[in-house]
Amino acid sequence: MKLILREYNLKLKHTFTISRESIDVQPSLIVELQSDGFSGFGEATSNPYYHITVPMMIQDLEKIRSIIENTEDETPEVFGAKIHPYLKDDMFALCALDLAYNDLYARKKGKKLYELWNYKTDHNPLTDYTIGIDTIEKMVFKMKELPWPIYKIKLGTKEDIEIVKELRKHTNSVFRIDANCGWTVDETINNAVELKKLGVEFLEQPMKADNWEGHKEVFKHSVLPVIADESCIIEEDVAKCHNHFHGVNVKLVKCGGLTPGKRMIEEAKKLGLKTMVGCMTESTVGISAIAHLLPQLDYVDMDGALLLAEDIATGVTIKDGVISYSDLNGTGVTLL
Repeated sequence: MKLILREYNLKLKHTFTISRESIDVQPSLIVELQSDGFSGFGEATSNPYYHITVPMMIQDLEKIRSIIENTEDETPEVFGAKIHPYLKDDMFALCALDLAYNDLYARKKGKKLYELWNYKTDHNPLTDYTIGIDTIEKMVFKMKELPWPIYKIKLGTKEDIEIVKELRKHTNSVFRIDANCGWTVDETINNAVELKKLGVEFLEQPMKADNWEGHKEVFKHSVLPVIADESCIIEEDVAKCHNHFHGVNVKLVKCGGLTPGKRMIEEAKKLGLKTMVGCMTESTVGISAIAHLLPQLDYVDMDGALLLAEDIATGVTIKDGVISYSDLNGTGVTLL
């Protein structure tokens, strides 16, 4: 097996702002694995909140190049268990590698990933489209630029309720709110009351990740469901979120890819938690991998490629929130 690493800078259509940062360009690593005339592709983006850069991922993967390249025909679960000890401190690199390996494995089996997993795609959820923090005028412009059935609104300002009230004047679409750890307990409980009146479906990670006492208080008193994101990173976190959140948002780049991500979703379901997968502004490479988990999800946020000025791959396509799969096997990705 041959390992190929490619570095990209993904330019965004608009400056993307959340409660803690703004970006215009998203650095990304694409991993390609080649074997027997097949190629599998995976992706992970950099992230300052988690102190991850593309050069760091490349360095960590290069250290185990010989182990990767000497692998043949192991299942993704066996491969993941073998590689995890080497990349346990860089889950982003593990994710890019795991996605590529799952893609390659399915292609060699002549199946799409969801077929390999025996998932049925009849009732896949719609993806939301994210509106980053901006002036109200620009947020309204972004909604009108791309009419969508579900919007995820980034908040974490002193004018959050006013923002949502104004946005509501321009659409009847469902709203989801992501405060990215920007609120206190009281703000969350009080804001939930007002936001429910404004057609908000749920709140995502309103408070700091480690505020477990606060999460429990909000879980008891919020009139809206609350979904964990920054509080649910790796497999061990799912059980911790039980009775603290109503659901979990699994991010493949944070947990190490599809292989652990599937286990996290299964664990969440056993605990009665709602299941969601989110993206980290990936191109269609990463987004196409997420698509194969859709049959197991209640909600999905896989709009990363839609936020880009220019994509680097083809794969799944998205229109009006509906995801359509590529005709190709594996994740269905082709690099442009």
